[in-house]
Amino acid sequence: MSLRQEKADHILKRLEELYPETPIPLDHKDPYTLLIAVLLSAQCTDERVNKITPALFAKADTPQKMIELSVDEIAGFIRPCGLSPRKSKAIFLLSGILIDKYESLVPQSFEALESLPGVGHKTASVVMAQSFGVPAFPVDTHIHRLAQRWGLTSGKNVEQTEKDLKKLFPKDKWNKLHLQIIFYGREFCSARGCDGRTCELCSTFNLLRKTPVCTKK
Repeated sequence: MSLRQEKADHILKRLEELYPETPIPLDHKDPYTLLIAVLLSAQCTDERVNKITPALFAKADTPQKMIELSVDEIAGFIRPCGLSPRKSKAIFLLSGILIDKYESLVPQSFEALESLPGVGHKTASVVMAQSFGVPAFPVDTHIHRLAQRWGLTSGKNVEQTEKDLKKLFPKDKWNKLHLQIIFYGREFCSARGCDGRTCELCSTFNLLRKTPVCTKK
């Protein structure tokens, strides 16, 4: 067994002990509202998204209701989360596509989701995993950083890190594990709260390390 695999097995066991339950951090009620919430979370905290979406969803929680708003009206609801001009246009356009092409339903395939305006692979992965139960391993910059700190990948981007993590962890664990890693990062191994040497997992894997772990972008 490789050192990476030994680390992965230890992480899986420890995170299951710490986080046996993994509630989805973004408030939503169905695949459509989750899709919108995940889109809004780009370069924005989940906490802030959850403060914004109640007012937006009270006004428009379906594709039909959303396109009754103008792009500027949508932007007014979501402005606090940043990138509102781009995100509001994407929300308006994708809502129209869902109506015209998918009978107002969120499609259940990576290809279809990633073809929607404003929806990248990470967003599609979250929706596929959390709304439809399809095995996926959404990797954002936070998971990318932790995977490097823990020596699970040497990838310079989230795409390579996702491939490496999928090889190390059982497929039936992916959907839960990506949330467990996020929870651990927020509680113990944030960008500023740990430099790759101080939290439990980092210190376990880096006993002899004298300098911080520098994330490869």
